[in-house]
Amino acid sequence: MKKSLVQLLFIVLLVLGGTALKAQIIPKCIDGQGFSYNPITGQQIPTGERCANAVTTAVPFLRIVPDARGGAMGDVGIATSADPNGMHYNQSKLAFAKQKVSISATYTPWMRNLGLQDVYLAYLSGYVQLDKFQTIGMGLRYFSLGDIEFTDENGGSLGQGRPNEFEVTGAYARKLSENFSAAVGAKFIYSNLATGQVVEGNEIKPGVAGAADLSLTFRKPLKVTKNGSELTIGAVVTNLGSKITYTNSVNRDYIPTNLGLGLAWKFNLDEYNTFTFTTDFNKLLVPTPRPEIDEDGDMIPDYKQYSSIRGVFKSFGDAPGGFSEEMKEITTGIGAEYWYDDQFAVRAGYFFEHYSKGNRKYFSLGLGVKYNIFGLNFSYLVPTSNQRNPLDNTLRFSLLFDFAAFEGEE
Repeated sequence: MKKSLVQLLFIVLLVLGGTALKAQIIPKCIDGQGFSYNPITGQQIPTGERCANAVTTAVPFLRIVPDARGGAMGDVGIATSADPNGMHYNQSKLAFAKQKVSISATYTPWMRNLGLQDVYLAYLSGYVQLDKFQTIGMGLRYFSLGDIEFTDENGGSLGQGRPNEFEVTGAYARKLSENFSAAVGAKFIYSNLATGQVVEGNEIKPGVAGAADLSLTFRKPLKVTKNGSELTIGAVVTNLGSKITYTNSVNRDYIPTNLGLGLAWKFNLDEYNTFTFTTDFNKLLVPTPRPEIDEDGDMIPDYKQYSSIRGVFKSFGDAPGGFSEEMKEITTGIGAEYWYDDQFAVRAGYFFEHYSKGNRKYFSLGLGVKYNIFGLNFSYLVPTSNQRNPLDNTLRFSLLFDFAAFEGEE
């Protein structure tokens, strides 16, 4: 479908973010509160208004939860039981997978509540156990932004395009002991937003980047109930890699490097019933936007001038509002999962993000069914804030295939 100049301008802002601006009075945001800043006098005057100072990156599609199971539990999955979608959440937990071979495919409609039919996220992932200690996994994520008609400032047609992005990931997971595992992953990232277009003399090109994932999982059976339980703790750093640009600019953008911590506690209620409570905490390891003023009164996004690795360390203490604002950059997901006889599942969850860092707040619900080699998961998102979500009132689904199940029939 065709889209207006507004979408093109939005893409251009993503591509050419960080352009210097001159201003006499510059608005600032510190710990969610608005200030007016005069670069000549250095005076900061509170405006009394709430404001947003969200951490922003290029290729944000890398942080979209790709599967319906995690999407039904408040976007959690770092410490839940292993399935192929661990390639997104926590690759090290694949070492504890019960099946030898498994593949998952997910289709996620995007912004359907706005009437868009050709914007979607597709995700394909799988793993193979080499032996009882080693597992390898692969993942492919594709994000289509649909058909767009590019126009100039006068509304004249500049042709049509189909912006898209994808990543390809490979991972190796290994058990280091009966209860502990580690994994390393490598990925290639490609982002084609407006290739061939020229904006302010800059030819837009595809963005390319490489990144790595590092993860750890600890799993321990606990005899706290009659039928036993299992505690799982996971820690991950994802998308740790190079910066990306769509032009010849030296002012490259960060990709969404992320630190995640997860906990899941599974209770065996009896022979047929299990219940799992799980929670994830995530923080982008990217500097907080904090423009500076040079001697000419130009505003420069100096946070983009750090290298990727230095940006990771800066991200723990650079928020204008200090420690309290750093804590507000942590998102929280809480979920629960009930299984009956490992065949039927009911899930629910909640996701929270501070109003000054994106204001995403929503409940999620879902169902799962598993029969022989085949599994099917559904999820549905219900927003609880005025912030629009691309998945508002959208049903998404995942298919799961356990090829190793054939071995049990022979």
